[in-house]
Amino acid sequence: MKRQILILSTVFLAHTAIQAQSTASAIFLLIAPGATAGGTGEAQVAAATDAYASYWNPAALAFLPRGEVVYQRAAWLPNLANDMVYNYIGGRYNIPDVGTFGGHIIYLDLGEQEGRDEYNNPTINFSSSMLAATVSFGTKMSPLSSVGFNAKIIHQNLAESGAGAEEGEGVSTDFAFDISYYRQQFLFSRLDLGVAVSNIGPKIAFIDEDQADPAPTNLKLGFKWRIVETQYNRLSFLYDMNKLLVASYPSIDHDGDQIIGGFDENGDPSAGGEYGDNGKREVAHTDPWYLALVTSWFDDWRFGGDIDRDGSGLIEEEEVGNKNEATILDELDTITHNFGFEYWYSTYFAIRAGFIYDKLGKIWNPTFGAGIHYGPYGFDFGYIYGEEGHPLTNTMRFSLNMAF
Repeated sequence: MKRQILILSTVFLAHTAIQAQSTASAIFLLIAPGATAGGTGEAQVAAATDAYASYWNPAALAFLPRGEVVYQRAAWLPNLANDMVYNYIGGRYNIPDVGTFGGHIIYLDLGEQEGRDEYNNPTINFSSSMLAATVSFGTKMSPLSSVGFNAKIIHQNLAESGAGAEEGEGVSTDFAFDISYYRQQFLFSRLDLGVAVSNIGPKIAFIDEDQADPAPTNLKLGFKWRIVETQYNRLSFLYDMNKLLVASYPSIDHDGDQIIGGFDENGDPSAGGEYGDNGKREVAHTDPWYLALVTSWFDDWRFGGDIDRDGSGLIEEEEVGNKNEATILDELDTITHNFGFEYWYSTYFAIRAGFIYDKLGKIWNPTFGAGIHYGPYGFDFGYIYGEEGHPLTNTMRFSLNMAF
């Protein structure tokens, strides 16, 4: 069963646009919903203008009147498998002088898997899936600013008992929350600001707490520059930056004895101990979320010791001094940048273009899209172009909106 979970996690991680050096679970929460985002380089935190705001920035819900429902269904990793499907349904409803309530459900169908026991013998085929149900609320702090909150339940079903799994071994149910801020006319009258920290919560474990991985806590900061605003023409430039707030450390020799571990947290010798004689943890590990909000900005360059890159438990001759190789540029390389342009003719027709740049994940994909809205109905599509990089490269995404 551990092998099956590893295979599913590796396949998913290897094709997801997140920082490759960080360890996180439930990263399906980072899949960008909505064809509008698909056309604007996935830059939306300061441009949330429909019910997808409950995902991108729940604070922006406060400025959206009346109610709306949205829906998207798209193939996931179509170049890898033909039975993985991403589904998203969301909605919002405004209560005057109170705020806007909303929410969404994400269901990622991972298709059918082949079960294997601990001896690698076939058992039964089974289906895997991931689900997140979120409730949202956004309320105004002033005529130009608002705050928002999300609370979510996350359920991951990677394997069923009978497919080489113990009862409950391949299943996890967890919780997380988001906080966000939205400000119109930031610095000048046509610039809007959006900030959101999503997926804040405890570590997620499938088997036992010792093997738990952090939730994919993510910081998103973005701007929307409304370049042109006339009665029939609107042109905006969008920019988002994403930083995964997960602090993960490789095996590091902190005490300079060229051996990983061997002591307890008090610095006393201990067989199998994970610490150095100075009380610093040397075995690979991750920080809890409340520390990672800060330490995730330093974990990729302030190592404080040589890294055991070959996993031998010893610092070999060629590994001595590698602590001096890391710089703050390594941390900056973990930031993903999203750029987009959106043009609207009246309220009926939109054209979009953008670009996604993730240096560490080797993603540099242009995006294109368009939308047609008439009355309460909206239809949008987005396309991510390229030969490789983004998991949805050369995939068309469609989404529907209905206001009421």
